[in-house]
Amino acid sequence: MSQSTASAAPTSHLRALKPEDLERVIAIDSQAGGRSRREFFVKRLEAALTHKGRFIALAVDADGALQGYAIARLQGGEFGDQRIAAVLDVIGVDAAFRHAGLGHDLINGISTYLAERGVREMRTQVGWRDQGIVGFFASAGFELSPHLVLERDAGREETAGGEGPDLAGLRVDDSGMADFSDPDGDDFEALSRDKVRVRSMAEVDLAAIQRIDEKLTGNDRQDYFEAKLDEALKESGVRVSLVAEIDGLAVGYLMARVDFGEYGRAESVAVMDTLGVNPNQAGTGIGSALLSQLLANLDALRVERVRTRVRWDQFQLCRFFKYHGFEPAQQLSLSRAVT
Repeated sequence: MSQSTASAAPTSHLRALKPEDLERVIAIDSQAGGRSRREFFVKRLEAALTHKGRFIALAVDADGALQGYAIARLQGGEFGDQRIAAVLDVIGVDAAFRHAGLGHDLINGISTYLAERGVREMRTQVGWRDQGIVGFFASAGFELSPHLVLERDAGREETAGGEGPDLAGLRVDDSGMADFSDPDGDDFEALSRDKVRVRSMAEVDLAAIQRIDEKLTGNDRQDYFEAKLDEALKESGVRVSLVAEIDGLAVGYLMARVDFGEYGRAESVAVMDTLGVNPNQAGTGIGSALLSQLLANLDALRVERVRTRVRWDQFQLCRFFKYHGFEPAQQLSLSRAVT
């Protein structure tokens, strides 16, 4: 993420981002990163303008032109937490206006929007070595959140040996497109590959995914999964989400996306948002099968890393990821209370 540098405070005002702001947003972002993330911003701005109820997309104008922007996504249900939160994944201010308070204007504008709608938390991630942006978020009221960001190389899997933990009954929720998932699901190296067929996720899988989640949570979360499926299949740079089947019936799902822009990233990183397994299929290795297929697909795509986010006290879940080679990432998970 780029962030807010000018000495005198300019006259500024907040407004909603518009389609015609795209080129200016890309130009401001390129100042900080040294490269264009056009594809990411095209998709993200289109999603924000199409699904206005799920996004907050703000611009800040000064001296008669757009000088900063921020986009946050409303999410609910991640990691078993039923509360709605806003995830801030892009914020930027023109280099000539940094230290002029525009970044704080954007954060406060999002906070006001959230407070009016009863949303009480804003979240983001940042590399711990990026002292400038860490300092900015600290000054804007963010603190370390009770979540860990975990990641591993997106190569062929090497586990710790043995059968390892299984995810049956445990949910992992976070948080013109080519489909690179193998529809046959028979090329991954997992203990359960002779039992579980893993294939590409499709829109018709929504009902089956909802049924599995309802068994896990006892709640009908149709709106949540409609949004997640739309995000995984349409907003992602590459479609890599998967469904596991036994005897033709869906028994598990994994939602992931490959983006090149969230939290200021320029490298290819897959983000694993949601993983669910039918609790009636305990001990069949479905969670491992889904993760192994994802790693194989990402390896073929030459995606370098896969990342997810989990609460520090979800010990069974952390053990599952540890078994599959995940380690703490060099990322800080931050949150800010909205009052």
